[in-house]
Amino acid sequence: MLSLKIHHQINEINQADWNRLCGTDYPFLRYEFLQALETTGCVGPEQGWQPLHLTVEQAGEIVAVMPLYMKRHSWGEYVFDWAWADAYQQHGIDYYPKLVTSIPFTPAQGPRLGHSIDLSILIPVITQGLKELCETTGASGWHTLFPSHELKDAFKDQQLLSRLGSQYHWFNHDFSSFDDFLATFNSRKRKNLRKERTKVQQQGVQLTTLSGHEITDCELQHFYRFYQLTYLKRGRQGYLTPEFFQQLRDQMPEQLVMVMASVDQRPVAAALSLRSDDTLYGRYWGCLEEYDSLHFETCYYQGIEYCIREGLTRFDPGAQGEHKIQRGFQPVETWSCHWIKDAGFRPAVARFLNEEEQAMRAQIKELTGWLPFRQD
Repeated sequence: MLSLKIHHQINEINQADWNRLCGTDYPFLRYEFLQALETTGCVGPEQGWQPLHLTVEQAGEIVAVMPLYMKRHSWGEYVFDWAWADAYQQHGIDYYPKLVTSIPFTPAQGPRLGHSIDLSILIPVITQGLKELCETTGASGWHTLFPSHELKDAFKDQQLLSRLGSQYHWFNHDFSSFDDFLATFNSRKRKNLRKERTKVQQQGVQLTTLSGHEITDCELQHFYRFYQLTYLKRGRQGYLTPEFFQQLRDQMPEQLVMVMASVDQRPVAAALSLRSDDTLYGRYWGCLEEYDSLHFETCYYQGIEYCIREGLTRFDPGAQGEHKIQRGFQPVETWSCHWIKDAGFRPAVARFLNEEEQAMRAQIKELTGWLPFRQD
């Protein structure tokens, strides 16, 4: 017998149990990462992210954990359902609240469920339990964002709807150096990329890569200023607090990587990434002043060099950005899974997702043709 329990903060769950089931390699599902979001005020009821984390017990032992939130908006998700919310409103139906299994503000595909028992036993119980939770809480549905392919397939067996998206990732084919990577480009694209890197050097920019405790409080303060400026340029505030980044540095330093850009020893830009044993995840960026091609150098080329140097096999630089393709980042599939409670809207959403998937597959095929690699 499996029993489900809801927790209104992650501190109600034992850290050792959570990390035993989820592991600590994928940084965003770590207890420390999710706890930092809550304890530093990045998520909570006031932010429209009410934690409702799920545990599954068998014979008194926790055998599965899943991040879960009650959402009253769609900010910070990166799977865009604003049109669905508008359609609900036009028909006089509440789209919010909704249940979301995701990593807040983190469009990085990966595990969304830690478990020690077989998925074929676990998934039907979780699915039924969360459908019932939608009924009791008045949620319009349950959405799982950027799950692993394994979890996506398991949910599809439960008649959840799947939504196809795409991102652009870099893959390390045993490159020995950045020049080795560039040798796979056609000559024109290789020349363009080298020009961008030369422009950064000619502007007197120095770049330094720091890991973990090498990142001082002073450097974190510079980074946070840059991070906020990126949002302020769009008339918004950043989602995350300075305390959040400090807590990550203090509690999971081995997974933090910062690239700091300076001119005359004065910091002017920074990019902060997290890493696993095989993947670099580019996450946060900001700059004090605009420099030609500095964003590409700081966020992409330095990350590629880090992956080659450290032997990482993949670089996920974040959501969106077709400009990444000509720099060697390949289109890849991403997914989300959806259960729509309203029986009238469910077929309409299914039709929309089917049409969207066909268009997305055509787009991925076209964008793949834009890659800069030599045809041989």
